[in-house]
Amino acid sequence: MVQHRSFIRVAGVLTVGIGALSLAACVNPSAKIATSLEGYGFQPAQSQCVGDRLEANLSLGQLQQLGRAAKASREGDTTPGRLTASDFIRVSSEVKDPKVPLEVGKAAAACGILSDPASPL
Repeated sequence: MVQHRSFIRVAGVLTVGIGALSLAACVNPSAKIATSLEGYGFQPAQSQCVGDRLEANLSLGQLQQLGRAAKASREGDTTPGRLTASDFIRVSSEVKDPKVPLEVGKAAAACGILSDPASPL
């Protein structure tokens, strides 16, 4: 039950940060992702790092798929909150494109959020 809620919480982050990309192509995806992740406990530098890496390594279509997976997994969550690195990676694995969870994992590692996996992002 706790893992399910954590998984749902990560969806909120991705839905806000990535789902909005489909609405405004002119908005900087990296900044949107970073702002959303900060709201869920990421340190500002980590948030920007993750946003930059995901924008650089995933297509807009892949980011939209990630946003849709996040939105679908968020249904029924009444307690959004902080996230762990494993929550973030777990929701990315819902995307059928194998590059998405790979890049999310690489961004998490490169941006230092895997060094303390129990801490919020």
